[in-house]
Amino acid sequence: MIIPQKGKPRDVILETLKKYKAGDLDWRSGKIFGYIYDPGEKVRQLINAAYTLFLSENALDPTAYPSLLRLENEVVRMTANLLQGDPAVVGNFTSGGTESILLAVKTARDMMRARKPSITAPEMVFPLSAHASFYKAGHYLGVKPVVVPVHGDSFEADVRAMADAVNENTILLAASAPGYAHGVIDPIEAIGRLALEKKCLFHVDACVGGIHLAYMRKMGTSVKKFDFSVPGVSSISVDLHKYGYAAKGASVILYRHHDIRRFQMFACSRWTGYSVINPTAAGSKSGGPLAAAWAVLNYLGDEGYQQIVGDTMAATRTLVDGINRIDGLRVLGKPDMCLLAFAAEDPDMDVFHLADRLKQAGWYIQPQFARGNAPSSLHMTVTRRSARRVTEFLGVLERTVTALAKEPPAPFRPDITEKIETMATDEAPESYLRLARSAGISLEQPPQDMAPVNRLLESLPPHVAEHVLTVYLNQLMK
Repeated sequence: MIIPQKGKPRDVILETLKKYKAGDLDWRSGKIFGYIYDPGEKVRQLINAAYTLFLSENALDPTAYPSLLRLENEVVRMTANLLQGDPAVVGNFTSGGTESILLAVKTARDMMRARKPSITAPEMVFPLSAHASFYKAGHYLGVKPVVVPVHGDSFEADVRAMADAVNENTILLAASAPGYAHGVIDPIEAIGRLALEKKCLFHVDACVGGIHLAYMRKMGTSVKKFDFSVPGVSSISVDLHKYGYAAKGASVILYRHHDIRRFQMFACSRWTGYSVINPTAAGSKSGGPLAAAWAVLNYLGDEGYQQIVGDTMAATRTLVDGINRIDGLRVLGKPDMCLLAFAAEDPDMDVFHLADRLKQAGWYIQPQFARGNAPSSLHMTVTRRSARRVTEFLGVLERTVTALAKEPPAPFRPDITEKIETMATDEAPESYLRLARSAGISLEQPPQDMAPVNRLLESLPPHVAEHVLTVYLNQLMK
């Protein structure tokens, strides 16, 4: 593929892009329980208008574009107030939850490094249910993840295990509100007390739940404390492009006060060019996502968000009750909001195969591997759009489960697992690629049926599965 010698007409380009999208998930259908948080047509039109209005403005330099500084300050203040932050709470707008978490870990590392120079091998402690972004942050920033188990069937963080894991190298505790996989809020108050006792920072990952949980509380629902009302919480990440229903590329990282946030920032005046001061990881960045987020917060307002939260939670209760009534299925734990996971009680039922069958019928839900005491499961994120179709989904789910029960279990090839496990440390990927082909896994495009792939990855030790995924994606991306 090369850049064409002569430019193509506008209509041809747009038609080609539409063809490229033909195989994508249809998020407008309301059948997608993950990835997309659709606010509805009217809000989406506003998002598009606000986004394009600031598309070319560059947030790199607030002196050149003071409008973006004002928008960021207002978005941060609205979010901080929603999460019960006092006037001392500060923050920044970021590209997403991953960047927000990376910055929280970076800030903790640098702050503790300044306070305790003896820490040369920093560690952070978090439960098995914490988001993968914490592992990514540790990988990028040289901070060792110390992972503790979660409780029995509740999937809440084991605070005693966290306390036992803290040592002289611990710079950060982390927990979720809620954990993405099961929709369960960790015991934030107890972990806050632990952070104060151990004199380390404590980050709450409220990326998926911060907005939604805050409005549940405003509406009178009993919600476990998770925000700046909890002593010991030093930072919170909250995504606006999830249950804030903003356009993708919108998150906020908040800190208890300036003295913590200053360790997030980067400045450079050593080179021959202009002075650089970056509050977040990015340098140049479009003002579009920021303007769109500001627009959505102001357009929906408290009344709009409360209406969405009420509808979504009612649909979630219908979904949980309906799944638990289907013979052979059970919802895991007690979800605190509109995220949940369900597993099969019958060991012969392959939930990965169930996910494929549902996708063939037009419904998308996310497979999750068995890890620790969490069994193989299917995750569902209920949003404004999907909430309208949960009753229909339950009917499809029950019919699909009944049909699968009459079929023989799908075959599994343990020989492939054994071969991949033995070669996982092989630097050359050729032998793995040949083995993948023999297992029926295409190296040219993502597979349509994911059950064989998911069963294979789940059966491998996590570090081996990560190696396999890296080799595969490295081959798939040209």
